Amino acid sequence: MKKVILIASAILTIGLVSCTTNASSKVNPENVVTASIRDAKTTLKPVMTFNKVNHDFGTINEGETVAHTFTFTNTGKAPLVIINAVGSCGCTVSKWPRKPIAPGATGDMLVTFNSNGKPNLQSKQVTITANTEKGKEILKIKAMVTPKTKIKTNGSPASK
Repeated sequence: MKKVILIASAILTIGLVSCTTNASSKVNPENVVTASIRDAKTTLKPVMTFNKVNHDFGTINEGETVAHTFTFTNTGKAPLVIINAVGSCGCTVSKWPRKPIAPGATGDMLVTFNSNGKPNLQSKQVTITANTEKGKEILKIKAMVTPKTKIKTNGSPASK
């Protein structure tokens, strides 16, 4: 039995080692080119480059609504598609382009902040979901909101 296993393994080893066909010679060069083009396209991603990602509105009065337009450029090699832009609270609203932004083209993201009921220092962010490498981009805004004054029942003003 040992002889049969030894002979079978020897024949198998000789058969595997003696294969002289070169596998690389069977590759079609057209398929290599097609595959490399396909792979290059899948690695192309848009890049959302903002002129700035932070904005300070300074000091504003409670109840004011302020807005800032963030400008960005698609510095990538594929069209940029913004899927969503959500503020960290309901007081922050954003508007963005709904159509794809071509490579090299610019776009605007309008961020609006409603300070009603938001006294003192406010820091908010807008999270942008897009087809970029990271998938998420962040814009930040802040404002020092001067509280509304409230009139006491005796007629003298008092702060909230």
